[in-house]
Amino acid sequence: MTDTPDTAGLPQIAVLAQFVKDLSFENPGVGQPASQAKPAIQVGIDVQVRPVGPEQFEVGLRAMIDAKAGETPIYVVELVYAGVFALKNLPAEQQNPFLLIEAPRMLFPFARRIIADVTRDGGYQPLMLDPIDFSALYRAQLERQRAAQASGQQGTA
Repeated sequence: MTDTPDTAGLPQIAVLAQFVKDLSFENPGVGQPASQAKPAIQVGIDVQVRPVGPEQFEVGLRAMIDAKAGETPIYVVELVYAGVFALKNLPAEQQNPFLLIEAPRMLFPFARRIIADVTRDGGYQPLMLDPIDFSALYRAQLERQRAAQASGQQGTA
């Protein structure tokens, strides 16, 4: 990201790296007779951001997947897929929306493929996660923060 006369002062965003930060696949259901019923699959998604340098941030997309047949665990997947993003000349009020919406949106297809591959390699149908609306998750997080602040202010009155 170098400034040229055409880009000086304009916001610039670059993906510096993408990588698997943590991956765990537990397969307690291996060797058990396959159930005819479709397993119940719970998916949890979390986005974590941390600064790693001047104008550089690591965004980690964490996926936790738990597949069960009734109460019997079939498999568990935990993945943290991360990217390092450089944000130059991006106004402070636009950084959080980018880091919590757009960056995970860029990382998601890669994490989805890894999860599909690891579940297939574990002996199951590949798990293809549905697309995620990171914008809605961001708005929900903002609402929770506002509600927490409002309840904190009411308690001090």
